[in-house]
Amino acid sequence: MEQIIEKIRKQNPLIHHLTNQVVMNFTANGLLSFGAAPIMAKAPEEARDIASIADGVLINIGTLTSQELNSMIIAGKTANERNIPVVLDPVGVAATPFRTAAVKRILDEVHPTVIKGNAGELAHIAGIPWKTKGVESIGSGNTEEIAQKVSEVYDTTAVITDEIDIICTEKELIRNHTGHPILKKVTGAGCLLGSIITACLTTDDNPAEQALAAVKFYGLAAEYAVACKGVNGSGTFIPPFIDSLSFDYESLNGGAGHGTIR
Repeated sequence: MEQIIEKIRKQNPLIHHLTNQVVMNFTANGLLSFGAAPIMAKAPEEARDIASIADGVLINIGTLTSQELNSMIIAGKTANERNIPVVLDPVGVAATPFRTAAVKRILDEVHPTVIKGNAGELAHIAGIPWKTKGVESIGSGNTEEIAQKVSEVYDTTAVITDEIDIICTEKELIRNHTGHPILKKVTGAGCLLGSIITACLTTDDNPAEQALAAVKFYGLAAEYAVACKGVNGSGTFIPPFIDSLSFDYESLNGGAGHGTIR
C-alpha cells in the first residue's frame, strides 16, 4: 500500500473529473493534498481533449444533466481507447428513472475499471432489492453478494463503502475496516474517495491492491483527523482531514498529532 501512495506522489497523475457541482472544491483540494492533480471539465466540446491528456477519468453522476451525460460517455470512451482507468460513481442511481437510465447508458458504452458506491447504489445496478433514500443507502443485506455480482456482470472491480468496505475483483474479495462514521456527515466524502481511487488506479499494480490502498488510506486519514485536537464535529473535521491526506501511511498509523505535512 505504501508503495502505491509513493508512486502517485512521484508521478502526480492528472485526473479528469466529470463530477457533481456540490463537491468540486472539496474534491480538488483533497486530491491535491493526496498528491495527484485534478482537472474539472464537463463541456462536451472538450471532453475528448481533456481525457486524451489525463491519466485517469472519474465519472460521478451526483448532479447529472443531459449535456454532462454526453461528456461522460465521450470521456469514458476516450479513456477506454487509451487504456487508462475509469471510475464510475453512480450517485443516487436508484433515486430517479433519469439517473437509472443514464447509468445504464454509461455502462452500455463505457467499460469502468472500478464501480464504486454505497450498498444501495450497487445493489440497484446489480438488480438486487435494497432500500434507499435519495442518495443514501438505508437498507441492509449481503454487501459481499452485491459486490460479487457487480464485479461479475460488468467485468470490473466493485467497491462498496460501508461500515466494513468491500472490494471485489474477479479473483479476490477484500474487506477493509478503516474509517470513521463522521465521514457520513461530510457532503462529498464518498465523492472524494472516488477521486482518490482513480489516482491509485494509475500505478502499475493490480486493481485489487490499488483499490484497497485508496480505501484503507482514506479510512486511516479519517481516523487520524477525527482524533485531532479541536475537532468537535463535521465542520472542524474537514481541515485536518484534508491535511491528513497528505501524510504518509506510517504517520497516519502513529495517531493524531504525529503526522507531518508533505
